[in-house]
Amino acid sequence: MRYVLRRLLLVPVPLLLVVAFVFAVLRLTGDPVAIYLGLDATPEQEELLRAELHLDEPIPLQFAWFLADLLRGDFGTSIQFKTPAMQIVAERLEATLVLLGLGLGLAVVLGVLAGLACAVWKDRLPDFVLSILAVAGQSMPSFWLGILLIQLFALDLGWLPTSGRGGWAHLVLPTVTLATFLVPNFVLVTRISVLETMREQFVATARARGAGAGRTLWLHVLPNAINPVVSLVGLQLGRLMGGAVVTESIFAWPGVGRLMVSAIFQRDVPIVVASVFIVAVTIVLANLLVDLVQAAIDPRIRMR
Repeated sequence: MRYVLRRLLLVPVPLLLVVAFVFAVLRLTGDPVAIYLGLDATPEQEELLRAELHLDEPIPLQFAWFLADLLRGDFGTSIQFKTPAMQIVAERLEATLVLLGLGLGLAVVLGVLAGLACAVWKDRLPDFVLSILAVAGQSMPSFWLGILLIQLFALDLGWLPTSGRGGWAHLVLPTVTLATFLVPNFVLVTRISVLETMREQFVATARARGAGAGRTLWLHVLPNAINPVVSLVGLQLGRLMGGAVVTESIFAWPGVGRLMVSAIFQRDVPIVVASVFIVAVTIVLANLLVDLVQAAIDPRIRMR
């Protein structure tokens, strides 16, 4: 419980840093009054809005008001949609979480299985082929892969839809694109971790007591080698969210990433702020969950 409480107390720190960064960027990218009102606003309108947004006060007070609004869930009204920004972002969050969950799950399953195969057949043909594919996959841009998948499976073969959200068929290409973006790292980390664990004394003891190769691998090696893979999940969450932004844009997936890109081009500040905040909260909470899972798997973590 002490470990959990310590981790919970650290959650507000990165969120506060993200809020401070967003506030600084907003102040550096232009006058919010000009963005909201446009070029045709009168001086009286500008002065009234400036007072309403507390822009006529010192910077520390502006940040305090900005933080207070966020704590109340008030991110302003979207310039494009004329509705509360958080409401728009919340409506798109489910689509993003579905895509992230499926992509991450597929990446972990494929990466762990391929990493196990590389470790079991070390320095043989499967290890050589899978390692080469993993290294090549790390250099493959996700937007390029997405376009190739659309060309092959949607346009040439006609098996899958090109874009949008609907049934399971609409999920296949975005999920594969996002998973391929992450699989190489899981392959390489799993391979290294399994090989190191296989050299431990308890593995030799299990084999000496008559345990078969398969039993030793699944019951002794993998449970002790999985911790670095779980750590990698936490480290890859930010990269996963960045990949989701690209993937959603390619496949016109109606998620937070695509909404944020559109809002940036439209200079819809409330949507951008709400999207960044939701993304930050999602990553922080997911990392917290990863830390708790690691502590459950390996008691030495919470003992430290």
